[in-house]
Amino acid sequence: MEKFEVNILGCGSALPTTRHFSSSQVVNIREKLFMIDCGEGAQLQLRRSKLKFTRLNHIFISHLHGDHCFGLMGLISTFGLLGRTAKLHIYAHEQLEKLLRPQLDFFCKGMTYEVEFHSIDPTQATVIYEDRSVTVSTIPLKHRIPSCGFLFQEKKTPNHIIRDMIDFYQIPVYELNRIKNGEDYITPDGTVIPNQRLTTPSAEPRSYAYCSDTIHLPGIIPQIKGTDLLFHEATFMHEDVVRAQETFHTTAQQAAETARDANVKQLVIGHFSARYEDETLLLKESQAIFANTLLAKENLKITL
Repeated sequence: MEKFEVNILGCGSALPTTRHFSSSQVVNIREKLFMIDCGEGAQLQLRRSKLKFTRLNHIFISHLHGDHCFGLMGLISTFGLLGRTAKLHIYAHEQLEKLLRPQLDFFCKGMTYEVEFHSIDPTQATVIYEDRSVTVSTIPLKHRIPSCGFLFQEKKTPNHIIRDMIDFYQIPVYELNRIKNGEDYITPDGTVIPNQRLTTPSAEPRSYAYCSDTIHLPGIIPQIKGTDLLFHEATFMHEDVVRAQETFHTTAQQAAETARDANVKQLVIGHFSARYEDETLLLKESQAIFANTLLAKENLKITL
């Protein structure tokens, strides 16, 4: 099975602590690296996670709060120092380019590569990136400023050829793509050879949903239903639900309810408030409702 991994670079919230870095993740799909959010220290965490800078070409920014984007300028500058030549694509609210262009012009003169900004509408569920193996869509969220999550959906791969059966029926090479894509084979004498005799099914496509920052929002459930892995912010314990509502954040209990109602396979919670020194309390609160919950931590790698 091809690689599909989620690497946690930082899982803290806005107030810095010695326990956590700011929000950032890297999704590795078939050795293509996709960064989600880029808080302070993200490039240091890339090093610690042993992820290759040269394979990171796409960065998705959920919203324009500092703990989700203050690391961008440093990362862009470091790429220049490393002699990068490949274009870097950044997907974010249109205001980000207006904020970063003057800094790029001042700090990154003569840079060896191009930064291309792609404006996204956080209020719409839209495919914003697609290649041969994956699509990335926005998940509209509700926060104090425009915010969205991201849904990574692997594309289904063709069936696997059973070589012995291909040889047995003496099937020509030019027929193989059709057979991989599910078609039967008709022999020269008109006999139909069922596809299931010639192939084995490929693995089911996998999916990952990232949801941070947001108030508890049951409206996202249809879009994330059945995902293999859901990252959902759990900034507060439910005893602090009033504070969560005031700041447009979610409790661990509410994150678990979302995972349960969406019938996801696994939940990882993060974006922890600095007020909690013992985050296992958040984990226990979530696991009481959704047992298959993980606690995010720096340099955690989750394989789908």
